[in-house]
Amino acid sequence: MKYATRLNRLGTETAFAVGAQAAELAAQGKKVYPFHLGDLNIKTPENIIRAAVNAMNLGKTGYCPTPGIKELRTVLADDVGQARDISLNFKNVSIQPGGKPVIGKFIQVLMDQEDEVLYPNPGYPIYESMINYYGGKAVPYGFKETGSGFALDFDQIESKITPKTTIFIYNNYQNPMGASSTDEEMQKLADFCKKHDLYVLSDEAYFDMIYSGKGKSISSLPGMKDRTVILYTFSKKYAMTGWRLGAAIGPEEIIEKISKLNVNDESCSNHFVQYAGIEALKGSQEKSKEIINILKKRRDKAVNLLNSMHGVSVFKPECTFYLFPNVTGAMKKMGIDSVEEFRENVLKNTGVSFCTREHFGTPLPGEKDYYIRLAYSGINVDQIGEGLTKMKKFIESY
Repeated sequence: MKYATRLNRLGTETAFAVGAQAAELAAQGKKVYPFHLGDLNIKTPENIIRAAVNAMNLGKTGYCPTPGIKELRTVLADDVGQARDISLNFKNVSIQPGGKPVIGKFIQVLMDQEDEVLYPNPGYPIYESMINYYGGKAVPYGFKETGSGFALDFDQIESKITPKTTIFIYNNYQNPMGASSTDEEMQKLADFCKKHDLYVLSDEAYFDMIYSGKGKSISSLPGMKDRTVILYTFSKKYAMTGWRLGAAIGPEEIIEKISKLNVNDESCSNHFVQYAGIEALKGSQEKSKEIINILKKRRDKAVNLLNSMHGVSVFKPECTFYLFPNVTGAMKKMGIDSVEEFRENVLKNTGVSFCTREHFGTPLPGEKDYYIRLAYSGINVDQIGEGLTKMKKFIESY
């Protein structure tokens, strides 16, 4: 059978491949500590569940407007606008079946074939997949490790701009590194995008997953609102990963075109789930605060144990639910020069399952250190302690 050649350009989300390996090990009776996938083992708040059930009982089970029901779009525009200090209305919002579809639709609307798109590497692998699939040129940019985390490598970013560059993909509160921009870094990036007339996809999936301070969006900076589309998702803040509810939020003209793609792709997002979204935004926020407190305890436990391991170091991020430890010293101690081999050895001998830097893009020239990514969203504090203690003992056995 002959398949379309464009499928050869389509990537995947490699965390799921690691998950399959972990599941196979668990099926053999081995205890697995799941740090590999950024899913939450926390139940969606009851008031949100009730809102969806009530909507179904009221008959909200048919088609609805392609860009989403007006009430949800209005409430979401108000909530996002207030949190980001920008003025929005329902016409700036197109409801999506999750946050992920925003990536492909944004690229389809604003990227022509052979246009160049700057995207973060390490970063969410679907950026590169969608750029390549729709015929663009994916141009990765990297980060520099600082004393307190990771920062954008502006020298590298500046060196990669060309007349064909049209889009900059920016993931502040970043997956996989847990990195967040300072005010100065975000302003410098905004100036860069305006200088080179770039449209920005601001992936803000983790905007609300912050342990201290207040979230900030590049869309709020002067001159950026009209060139930025925000990727919004209900998945993290409200523990709604499986509900598949998100939105594209940005300039009305772009949002209209994204909604046109909705017609062709899925007709509309799930009708009754949108009423759950309204309740999530308008109802009590206590459960969301509780989720943050739970994740903070998990973060602190994991950071302390990782930093106690020989040859492992990690900074304590103030956002997301990911850790990005440097394991170069541990690998050297174990006589391993492949981070994938390190991952497999740890999984096989301890049951601790995680992704590596290489699951988030091909390492860039000049990278010398090795990193892994641990998600602590789907594993409880006691299991974090048990699993990482086993990992520590395994490394120290060498």
